[in-house]
Amino acid sequence: MSGQPNPKYVQDATAAMDKALHHLQDMLKGVRTGRASSALVDNIKVDYYGSPTPINQLAAVSVPEPRQIVIKPFDASVLTEVSKAILKSELGITPQTDGKMLRLQMPPLSGEQRLKYAAKVKEMCEEARVSMRNVRRDLNKHADAESKGGKLTEDDHKKTLEKIQDVLKEYEKKLDQVQATKTKEITEV
Repeated sequence: MSGQPNPKYVQDATAAMDKALHHLQDMLKGVRTGRASSALVDNIKVDYYGSPTPINQLAAVSVPEPRQIVIKPFDASVLTEVSKAILKSELGITPQTDGKMLRLQMPPLSGEQRLKYAAKVKEMCEEARVSMRNVRRDLNKHADAESKGGKLTEDDHKKTLEKIQDVLKEYEKKLDQVQATKTKEITEV
């Protein structure tokens, strides 16, 4: 077989799957592990004059100790709103305040919490995997249509489908690695 895969489909598959992987990695930053990380509060939105605003745009976020996050708002009047947003979030931590900043003490995770967070990571990774498979399905449909329309030869069509599948396998391996790394971070004591 001497067909050539259509490079546009391969580029589209790579771009879309890369986007799904990066989105997953961003979302996983918000899942608690045994250590404090400023990324835990990145996805928490605060009602700031009627518009949902990420905490890191309203405050300086730092990690002075392995189990502590310090949030110092640029505008002290927003302190209570930041505190409310953290309480509503899935972090499960009550912030302590001194009137100028918030301190989040990260208690060690119990065995049950570790299992719960590991299951959440698995679920998020599965959603990303489904998203990637949907990309493959959609691109395969486009390639099928072009083949029926005579724009792709039979050999080129077959090579294109194979190459899209290869890209999917490559990204599923990356996804498995991301899942294993995050799960290990969560389950480490």
